[in-house]
Amino acid sequence: MRWALVKVCLAVTAMVVVAFAVPLGLVVQEMASDRAFSNAERQAATIGPTLSITTDPTQLSKAVESTQMGAARRMAVHVPAIGDSRPVSIGEGRAGERAVAETRRMGRATTAKLSGGGSALLQPTALGSGDIAVVEIFVPESEVSNGVATAWLVLAGVGLALIVGSVAVADRLGARLVRPAERLADAAHQLGEGRLGARVPEAGPKELRSAAVAFNSMADQVVELLANERELAADLSHRLRTPLTVLRLNTASLGDGPAAEQTRAAVEQLEREVDTIIRTAREQRPATGLVGAGAGCDASEVIRDRMAFWSALAEDEGREVRLAGVDRTVRIPVARPELAAALDAMLGNVFRHTPEGTPFAVDVHDAGDAVIVLVSDAGPGISDPDAALRRGNDGGRDGSTGLGLDIVRRVAESTGGDVRLGRSVLGGTEVRVWIGLDGRSTGGPGAGRSGRGRRGNRRNRGRATP
Repeated sequence: MRWALVKVCLAVTAMVVVAFAVPLGLVVQEMASDRAFSNAERQAATIGPTLSITTDPTQLSKAVESTQMGAARRMAVHVPAIGDSRPVSIGEGRAGERAVAETRRMGRATTAKLSGGGSALLQPTALGSGDIAVVEIFVPESEVSNGVATAWLVLAGVGLALIVGSVAVADRLGARLVRPAERLADAAHQLGEGRLGARVPEAGPKELRSAAVAFNSMADQVVELLANERELAADLSHRLRTPLTVLRLNTASLGDGPAAEQTRAAVEQLEREVDTIIRTAREQRPATGLVGAGAGCDASEVIRDRMAFWSALAEDEGREVRLAGVDRTVRIPVARPELAAALDAMLGNVFRHTPEGTPFAVDVHDAGDAVIVLVSDAGPGISDPDAALRRGNDGGRDGSTGLGLDIVRRVAESTGGDVRLGRSVLGGTEVRVWIGLDGRSTGGPGAGRSGRGRRGNRRNRGRATP
């Protein structure tokens, strides 16, 4: 907008300068020409008294040489034939006999352009005998244009100064208009990045002040809404403490055995997760994504740890478990709790939506610029994978909140990857999670649409599944 205002002022000022400077320059040129020919007429008039007294060539020669123009060889006198005498021309004539005869016939002063440059003023003068003599004054081109070039230079300098001044003023005015808009845009970017304290000074033009007031009001409402949601999440999570306490006390009476130990371990993990939710909800800090500065973990270690928990449950249900690719360290830019939650969501879906005895597998592949985690099962599969990848959709399966794969998707997309659903080699569902290692698209099957997926998330606030 600033440059646009400068261009408008530049165009307007240039048009005004041209509209006034060009006619003024032409007027100056015309005035210089009039001044030169007026001076020539005065010089021609000085020889008039002599012509009215005598037409003697000797006397006329002396009179012509005594004048300024005669001494400069710029005056000539053309006397016609009087009686038996012949026509006489005194001085250096340049106009030619035809122009002299035409002036004598017309009886008024005329000008003639000369082929060698310059002009000639032909002034008719009456003689005592009643005949007409013609006085010729040579006017060089330098006199006709005397001072014109200087005047044009002055006009050009004034016009240029006006243009530069108008551009400078327009730039300052544009800066006053643009700075509030830039501050508003910068605050909007900060708010979009999660810095909820971003506000805009209410300064500038009236319209931008109104926009700043509206933005600050919106930011205050966003902060208030987020605070209310945090409180609500903390309160809802806190309500789970009472049934969890009862459940923990009841597990203490189960006695010994693998099933009892698994149940107690599950209750303890559930208590830890609830405590984590409450602490996170109470913390007054902006969300910065799943991958923080220095965040990361060993994917193989996390998967081995979680599979130790799920394998015991799989053994009770008669499920065959296959684990591959976790025998070496695989570092990924995801916090350990986030990866564990994503893995639990995928394995929980296997146990929840496939019959007992259904085998499943977890594979980890290191692709150099990405880590691929595959969770496969031999269950009935998902009839509509696209619907399953929409947040809140249960994919046609009962008992699902529709949020499980949303956790997985957010973990993957926080690294530049994505999640794909397909048919596994076991015959059921395969969840393929691409985790980028450099924050860019990984180049896998879903990499080409990871950016589109994130833009879609801003429209839908998520694409999740069970």
